[in-house]
Amino acid sequence: MTRKLFGTDGVRGRANTDPMTAEMALRLGAAAGRYFRRDGRNGHRVVIGKDTRLSGYMLENALTAGLTSTGMNVLLLGPVPTPAVGFLTRSMRADLGIMISASHNPADDNGIKFFGPDGFKLSDEAEAEIERIVSGQIRPAEPANIGRAKRIEDGRGRYVEYAKTTFPAGQRLDGLKVVIDCANGAAYRAAPDVLYELGAEVVRIGVDPDGRNINDGVGSTHPEAAAQAVLDHRADLGICLDGDADRIMLIDDKGRVADGDQLMALLAARWAEQDRLKGGALVATVMSNLGLERFLQGRGLRLERTKVGDRYVVERMREGGFNLGGEQSGHIVMTDYATTGDGLIAGLQFLAAMADTGRSASELVHQFDPVPQLLQNVRYAAGADPLAVGAVQKAIADGESLLNGTGRVLIRKSGTEPLIRVMAEAEDETVLREVVESIVSAVQDAV
Repeated sequence: MTRKLFGTDGVRGRANTDPMTAEMALRLGAAAGRYFRRDGRNGHRVVIGKDTRLSGYMLENALTAGLTSTGMNVLLLGPVPTPAVGFLTRSMRADLGIMISASHNPADDNGIKFFGPDGFKLSDEAEAEIERIVSGQIRPAEPANIGRAKRIEDGRGRYVEYAKTTFPAGQRLDGLKVVIDCANGAAYRAAPDVLYELGAEVVRIGVDPDGRNINDGVGSTHPEAAAQAVLDHRADLGICLDGDADRIMLIDDKGRVADGDQLMALLAARWAEQDRLKGGALVATVMSNLGLERFLQGRGLRLERTKVGDRYVVERMREGGFNLGGEQSGHIVMTDYATTGDGLIAGLQFLAAMADTGRSASELVHQFDPVPQLLQNVRYAAGADPLAVGAVQKAIADGESLLNGTGRVLIRKSGTEPLIRVMAEAEDETVLREVVESIVSAVQDAV
């Protein structure tokens, strides 16, 4: 079945616009409830978390109505990070976990992500089956079997305590000053609490959500505010999370931003030295820099590439038995600790490296020289397919020919927005710009 609702990370769109309406959320909840109650038994549980978007209230209530109508018992966590939902789904023996968030997107967007009872995101097959149920008649539960809903007050606290256990026993953050930017999102209370309780002096920004300011000039997609705070407060490190705290950007003590590739390089090298990197490989997407691949090869390690999307990284990790993976955008997946990307726990791993080595962030964060990389986005109208246009295909072929094996071209549709992403890498920056601008021009003409 071709999926229309689900993208690379659940269902996502503009709030109060199809498919992010209360009506669709109700049907999705009912369909997910029917999918997970196929045996007809009562007592099934679902946990629901959300970020701080205003539309989260509407979608939470609609999902709850749909789920309880098919007999699911709903446990409402309130604002918690996406990785907390994965953790609590498994920890609380729920049959299903749901996170209401559009991650790094603006406040007017929202999304719905599903987790299975093992805490991992649902497979493509499971999502396709839920979508099939949505499109048909959904059988409600008998009146006596309607589910219940209640708020769970200690969900965030459970996650905070777990996150602290991932920091090495016997180590503390005493003497370190850390800027934490929570993007006015889901981790606005949990992340500062963890850092403070581990001993750090904490400078908080992006911790005043009002329903409209999530990711607005703060967070991992806007690290400038945290970089300035690091300099102003003479901090040792800055940690930028996104709206649902499943991705991270680091700011070193000199105010320089480091992406997920640099953090993955550090962790892969350290874990390999400690004989804890399973399979001798790191799993990352096609977007990760060629410099990362060369860095790993120089240490006898492999880079396993996947399609863009942390779910595909996790699927490859589980298939191959690997325990470290992620994305350049800052999703860092460590299956020893979490079932999905966890920005806070990734930040703790970097802080552990600082505490263990006694080296500064600026000494640790730059692991390799990235190959020059250029990414441009072109927006297109829904229903169009610019990549099928002959002139666009020719521009891509010409670009690959111009690079002649000295770099690479990657053209793809975004899985969350109507964008064509045009990316290329090359040692020669003049050639790099020529290739990208030529392809972008062809795509713009086509749309």
